[in-house]
Amino acid sequence: MCIRMISLSYIKEIFIKKIDIIMENQVNVMPRIGEKAPSFEAVTTQGKINFPSDYAGKWIILFSHPADFTPVCTSEFMTFGKMSKEFEDLNCQLVGLSVDGLYSHIAWLRTIKDKIDYKGMKNIEIKFPLIEDITMNVAKLYGMIQPGESSTSAVRAVFFIDPQGTIRTIMYYPLSLGRNFDEIKRVLVGLQTADNFGVALPADWRPGDDVIVPTAGSCGVAKERMESHDKNLHCYDWFFCTKKLSKESVESKLGK
Repeated sequence: MCIRMISLSYIKEIFIKKIDIIMENQVNVMPRIGEKAPSFEAVTTQGKINFPSDYAGKWIILFSHPADFTPVCTSEFMTFGKMSKEFEDLNCQLVGLSVDGLYSHIAWLRTIKDKIDYKGMKNIEIKFPLIEDITMNVAKLYGMIQPGESSTSAVRAVFFIDPQGTIRTIMYYPLSLGRNFDEIKRVLVGLQTADNFGVALPADWRPGDDVIVPTAGSCGVAKERMESHDKNLHCYDWFFCTKKLSKESVESKLGK
């Protein structure tokens, strides 16, 4: 009996270690900021796609939702649908995903357009592709399945991918919390602005706010900045300087 108990205890310990190793490996293969977006082929409500190559030269927002015909997801899709022209003007392609089938997607999107009137939004037609992922292959590829939250539904993930196919920002939300789409747009505008002007952006930045210039790389540059009389440059200390960048200048380069 004692030997049997020891054996079961040993087996349990080995099993737990193997599970830990598997989970660690899954985390390691999840795509990260600065890496190329993993490629895949998929069936969508707009036909078959090769991702991300079909959208080369564009920014992409790839986002997942837990399930069709659910209230939080419906509110999100209506908001994204209403704002889709704003993202299009920023040279950005929206691509949605859930682990539901194609016919479920089609029926849900038709219901949204024909029946739902929410916060003044109605007759919202979703024209961007929504990926069928009943195998969960794409969701797993992008780390959208988080077992601690759900092992059968994707969490609310958002991937920002630049025109070169590089992941630039990742957001995750739990099943119970809808996303802030103004923030999603702000992030996209911020990424484009940082690239266009070679600057960084402070907390709560909006177009027209001051931007952060690169930190001084030498004592000479630091001294020069602190003693500068440039009215467009403001230094709080040698490592923290901002400059003015007009809203018009920012908007003139968005989507380029």
